Amino acid sequence: MTTSLVPAPVRARWLAVSSLAVGTFTLVTSEMLPVGLLTSIAADLGVSAGTAGLTMTAPGLVAAVSAPVLTIATRRLDRRTVLLGLMALLAVANLAAALAPGYAVMLAARVLTGVSIGGFWAFAAGLGTRLAPERHVGRATSIILSGVSVASVLGVPAATFVSSFAGWRTAFAAMGVLALALLALLAATVPPLPGEAHGARAGRLSGTLKVALLLTVLIVSGHFSAYTYVRPFLEQVAHAGPALVSTALLVYGAAGVLGNFAAGARAARNPQPVLITLAALMALATAALPLIGLPLPALVVWGLGYGGVGVTLQLWIMREGGGELGTALFVAAFNVSIALGAFAGGRIVDGVSISAVMWAGAALSVLVAAVAGMWGRSRTTGS
Repeated sequence: MTTSLVPAPVRARWLAVSSLAVGTFTLVTSEMLPVGLLTSIAADLGVSAGTAGLTMTAPGLVAAVSAPVLTIATRRLDRRTVLLGLMALLAVANLAAALAPGYAVMLAARVLTGVSIGGFWAFAAGLGTRLAPERHVGRATSIILSGVSVASVLGVPAATFVSSFAGWRTAFAAMGVLALALLALLAATVPPLPGEAHGARAGRLSGTLKVALLLTVLIVSGHFSAYTYVRPFLEQVAHAGPALVSTALLVYGAAGVLGNFAAGARAARNPQPVLITLAALMALATAALPLIGLPLPALVVWGLGYGGVGVTLQLWIMREGGGELGTALFVAAFNVSIALGAFAGGRIVDGVSISAVMWAGAALSVLVAAVAGMWGRSRTTGS
């Protein structure tokens, strides 16, 4: 019998890739924790749901700034050292949030979360080229970035599930402990990755790359304007109890994982039509939620749609050859859009109604599909 063995150095590199994927999952899950815990956080800290939504806005804005700033400021430092420092910062931020005696401390902890998110994501996204053989760079990059997509669809349901039994503070504490464990894992698996003396590769900002960044802002803002307040919507409009809320978000998460891998396989060939389809699914789902009594079918469609957005946009950015700067700008656009969406949704919730945020999300998704479609026609006709 013949046994095929993978050389130890190769295994070590793929372990590093897997560790980075868990890292991106941990960071993005930490960023989105308040989505499923918003009602509890608001009640415990004595603020409105809209004000509590700023715990989503703050890390998004800070991450948007820290991504390009840290990319430039730490260009000469070993990437491994920077990643370890950012993961340690995340652990401190999550544990501080779990122990926060008031809203001000909570918001400060979320600012630290934003610094960690922006820097870690921007660096990790480009390390596939340094950790994998050339023929496997695409696969390695997809694995690293899958942590972002999976966190987007599973992080909130998992946190909601934990909080339903042990409270929202336990959910933050659990993420702090996970960050500490991951810190040790990264230290053991990621090799030294010296910074480049000549600085970060800028890449080129093509017209298509700029369109992709614009679409990132539109679709992610639309999603988070609605999704940040999905739990209050389910409780107040659909009259769902804690068990149904947890079930609904888990169903959404499962659908999102399917959407992530289904979209990723197709977007590697041509991301534009995939994004149009995903935006259409999201528009259909968010428009249907205020109109139907049963939220589960709409949440399945929503999960299928948004689950593929992150990987599709990331592949589009990579296809355009934007380099490290393009990746940093994508991270910045994605995170500032989370902040804008959460902020706009909070204003709509406090000023109009909880159902109105769903219509806002649907409108922006329709706009994304229209812009992506028109851009495709203009490129085909050469206009």
